[in-house]
Amino acid sequence: MCVLFWLPAGLSIAPAILLFTERGMGLAAIAGIFAAHSLTVALLELPTGGLSDVVGRRTVLAAAGVFDVLAFALVGLGTSIWMLALAMSLKGVGRALHSGPAEAWYVETVQAHSGPEAELRTGLARGSTATSAALAAGTLLGGAVPWLLGLGPDLGARLSEATDGQIVALSVPALIASVMSLVFVVYVMVALPEQPRPRSTVGATLRGVPGTIAGGLKLGGSDRIVRRVLLSAAAAGTALCVVELLTPGRVAALTGEAGSGAVVFAALACAGFVCAGVGSQFAPLAARLAGSGSRAVFVSLAISGGGLLALALTSSAEGAFPVVVAALGYCLVYVGLGASSPNQNELLHRRVPNESRATALSVQSLALQLVGALAGLVAGVLPPGPLPWLVGAVALICAALLWAGRGARVESPAAAEQPDGVSTARAEAG
Repeated sequence: MCVLFWLPAGLSIAPAILLFTERGMGLAAIAGIFAAHSLTVALLELPTGGLSDVVGRRTVLAAAGVFDVLAFALVGLGTSIWMLALAMSLKGVGRALHSGPAEAWYVETVQAHSGPEAELRTGLARGSTATSAALAAGTLLGGAVPWLLGLGPDLGARLSEATDGQIVALSVPALIASVMSLVFVVYVMVALPEQPRPRSTVGATLRGVPGTIAGGLKLGGSDRIVRRVLLSAAAAGTALCVVELLTPGRVAALTGEAGSGAVVFAALACAGFVCAGVGSQFAPLAARLAGSGSRAVFVSLAISGGGLLALALTSSAEGAFPVVVAALGYCLVYVGLGASSPNQNELLHRRVPNESRATALSVQSLALQLVGALAGLVAGVLPPGPLPWLVGAVALICAALLWAGRGARVESPAAAEQPDGVSTARAEAG
């Protein structure tokens, strides 16, 4: 299921910023377009998470796919900043609808079959790996399609001429993603089993959402482990937004041409997702080697922050060696974030009940998207050089410090800290 959702998303990653540039958008305008996506997600995260907790996972996931169908079609066909901003806003609606239900469905299914103390970290790691693999495959395909359309008789130019510039080579991956999102909708409705839920009327549903949201916010404010997870998500959002905003232009500057830049960036983005998948796969091992999941989070975020620091230090350098260091730093960013995510989410799921699980995940995604949007706006207006990259590096290093020292010694689920701050003291076994 996660493959069908994230493969279309990967298709649009490599050519998106280059497509917007070809449509005449500057870096600040592109940052604003992506901010429309992130702010829409931020606005809807909690309502959609609460909606999923009330009406069920399948309905909300199918709605996410429908919004993606519309969003990708508009990305491919839009030529003005307003159309592209609308497209990214619709994509934000789809992202908000998807962020909590899929993982909540998995956790509930495992616990229904194996009990509430069932091991979650390995499954979450495999899910993250599958997501990364889907993004990697989609990114490669998205970068290759515009390049292939430029071969031989230059099909891209003919396509643009035939549609009066409405469709160019860089917009074809988004149109393919729109069709694949429709496949995702059909799959969810046909093949996704769900635990039975009490029947609910529309009025009861609407009345239940605010209470679920309030419970999720209260949990984030009262549980110190959840707070660390949320702050770490905000740092990850900052880092990802900075990397995704700045890397395509840096690659295009090296290659000197948008079409070849899309191919190179697709390969680089694919490598990043592969690294994230590798990091996710080894998350359980990282927890065992570090002594606990929380210590593994500290090490993982520190590695990711070091990678972004390498990108910052090489941003103005020339030559082969800085390029190699930057590529290594880029990969370290994704390895660290990939290894951190399953360990953080395992801690999160031990602290929340089923009735607010999707809401808690939505609060986490809200922190990632909202802070990431603000960081992207800041990075977009900073002068070229190391400063924009340092925004993400500093955020990750600060997040790692949250889990250092005493912060790494957190309680196990059975000894969870009570909302009033009184701990029942038993160290987490990892």
